[in-house]
Order: sequence, then structure tokens, then C-alpha cells
Amino acid sequence: MQTLHYTLIDVFTNQAFGGNQLAVFKENGNLSTEMMQKIARELNLSETVFMRPSRSAAADKELRIFTPQIELPIAGHPTIGAGYVLGMDRISTMKIRLNQFVFETGVGNINVTVKKENDMISFVEMNQKTPVFGPVFHNIKRVAELLAISSEDIDSNLPIQSISTGVPFLLIPIRTLSAMERISLQTDVWNKFFSEDKNIKHIYAFTTETIYESSDVHSRMFAPAMGITEDPATGNANGPLGAYLVEYSVIPKSEQTYKIRNEQGIEMKRPSFIDISISKKGNVYENVSIGGSSVMMGSGQLVFEV
Repeated sequence: MQTLHYTLIDVFTNQAFGGNQLAVFKENGNLSTEMMQKIARELNLSETVFMRPSRSAAADKELRIFTPQIELPIAGHPTIGAGYVLGMDRISTMKIRLNQFVFETGVGNINVTVKKENDMISFVEMNQKTPVFGPVFHNIKRVAELLAISSEDIDSNLPIQSISTGVPFLLIPIRTLSAMERISLQTDVWNKFFSEDKNIKHIYAFTTETIYESSDVHSRMFAPAMGITEDPATGNANGPLGAYLVEYSVIPKSEQTYKIRNEQGIEMKRPSFIDISISKKGNVYENVSIGGSSVMMGSGQLVFEV
């Protein structure tokens, strides 16, 4: 028999039962890919992360990230959550304020900054890759059909575009909060017209109308390619979102670093808040990072025959 222990946390929230759920396994590196996938399927959270010994001296830990269906090379909330758990494990030796970790992932080493305050981890931030602006999708009527809204609900003054900082997301600008609330992803439309396009695997709709005054943008994310009906907080989408907002001057121009707060998961009753930081000099994106708070929810163990 084998026993594996895990920590359950909510990521991108400072309140219990908000944000995005995550199971973090501290694993010695002996689990097979097949077994990690089975465990992720058993827990059936949007993502499960296995924090393992790194394979190189340049990283603190290796991360293997799984949805119930597939392994991901990188994902935001598992990386932020792993930083939180590792920081809490090492809390007694952590410096007050900022600490640095390096995680080995499927897209290379990722730098993570962990903030310690009052013997707690208050904030975790991860760097993302330089944004890649992909194809623009011109068929507004088809996108409206996919989301079960009208074409007029989509802001035609802005592009519908695929952008990636490691994983591509189709960014869709929506005019109002009311339209955001009415979105209902139509899987039949997805399967017929979108599923074969590698640039449109994940759908990210947003509006600059917000519910919370502290927020700059309101969003919803749908991942039919991963079997996720809707995701309450999507770290990997927020680098692309921040780059989009800066690139097309959706937010006020900044002489220094753009600071953007995104609210997500409201419609799922799991309010999430992702802080985006963008540094751009001329046409060059010098830094893209996203971060947030996490809450410890519990722990558990899996017992099974090897």
C-alpha cells in the first residue's frame, strides 16, 4: 500500500471558499505520469500539482501539473499555489517581505516571488513568458454564437485575438457586465467550428465593467479542450489579458509598470482576484507577472495499492 499526503488550498483569494481550488502533493519523484493523471482524475479539481525534487541545481522544485484529463506544461494557479505551500513549509527560515523560488516546469524555469508577513505567506507572484500575439479572429457572429450572446455584445472596436505567454487564449472583448452574465458556452458550436484550431483551445471573455471598485477588468474563462466547463481563476490567461489591455490602450497609459487587477469567478460564486504587472518599453514587453493570495483549506491523504 502507498500513502500520499496533499494540501488543499484556495488560490487567488484571501477568503475561504473563494478563488480556485488546488491540491498540492509533495512527492519524492517516484510516481509515474500515469499514476499522477489517475490521482488528478480521482480528485477531479480543475488542476492538481505534484511538487517534486528538481532535476537541476538551478531550480528549487519541479512541478507537474494535471487537469482531470491532461498534463499541462504550465498553469498559473498551480504555480502560485505551489509557491504558497512551499513558503509555508519553510516559513521559519523565510525572510520578512520578499523571497525567491525557481520552479522547473514544462516551459522552462519559472521565477516565483513569495511575500512573508506576520509569519504567513501573504502574496505569491510568478513571472510569465514574453507575450506572443497570435491570429485575430474576424468572425464576430460565430464568436457570439459560441458564447450564446448577440454580436452587439462584443466590442467591435477591439480585436478578438489569440495571445500566449505559454498557453494560447482567445481574448474576447465584451461590452457590459450584463452580457458577461449571459454567456453560456455552446459546446456544439465549439466542436464544429473551433476545436481544431490550436490558437483557440481556451476562451477568455472580459469587460472593463467591474463589480468591485478595486478591480480594473472582469473576466470569465472556458476550457472545453481540457474538459473544464468554466474556471474560477486562470493565472495563465492573465498575462495575455494584461498584455492585451496594454497593447490596445484599454487601460490608461502608464509611464512605469502597469498594475491591473482582474476579477474572475464571480458567476461561479468563487470570487477570485488576480493582480497583473506589465512592464513595456517601446514595443518590448520587459516583464509580465501575475500574482495573488491563497488560503489554506485543509489536508488529506490517498491510500492505494501500488
